[in-house]
Amino acid sequence: MGKKEEEDEYPEERETDDDESSEEESEERWRKHYSSRHRILLVGEGDFSFALSLATHFGSARNMVATSLDSQEKMYSKYNNAITNVRELEEKGCLVLYGVDAKTMSQHFFLSTQRFDRIVYNFPHVGFLFREESHCQIQLNKRLVKGFLRNAKLLLKKQGGEIHISHKEGHPYDKWDLVKKADKIGGLKLNQSVPFCKDDYPGYDNKRAHGTLPDASFHLGDCTTYMFTLA
Repeated sequence: MGKKEEEDEYPEERETDDDESSEEESEERWRKHYSSRHRILLVGEGDFSFALSLATHFGSARNMVATSLDSQEKMYSKYNNAITNVRELEEKGCLVLYGVDAKTMSQHFFLSTQRFDRIVYNFPHVGFLFREESHCQIQLNKRLVKGFLRNAKLLLKKQGGEIHISHKEGHPYDKWDLVKKADKIGGLKLNQSVPFCKDDYPGYDNKRAHGTLPDASFHLGDCTTYMFTLA
């Protein structure tokens, strides 16, 4: 039997395998507000455990870009699981970027060319330069949120795009005025706000990120995910 005949002997089996692979790749999977068909940008990831939680559920991370303000070396020194998490993400097809500032990310050489269905920033915080409830600390955090929203707006898809900020409720976090910040920027509106539950994202471990114990988790309490769209 010649080589050509060997190759054509089982065409139906090969076509079936290809069809099954295509079906698996095209199957849409949802985790709360996020779909495997969304182009997702994750901002300010700590140890990248939130990104990995989504990727694990989706079965792939080819639709995701995950970023950190830290350099690669600094991130690995801060978080015990960072190396493992990033390796798994990259194996699943995620693009991981370091040194990305939420306040200037629309100017990033790669991100500036992209548009996303979901842009997600969980628990933005500048670090504890002052007491949490002090006016100076609150103002710094408000500037961070304002800068993020202004830049995220430029990277958002016009049709159906959403910017998500998960945020603690109560004093002093209510003084950050997330909704007012979006209104003042212009071109953004609050679409809805829903409770945030950490248990909805298995494997996610929120991190302090700053101070002497950056790898430690912090108490969440009541939290909300604010979802903004283009006005």
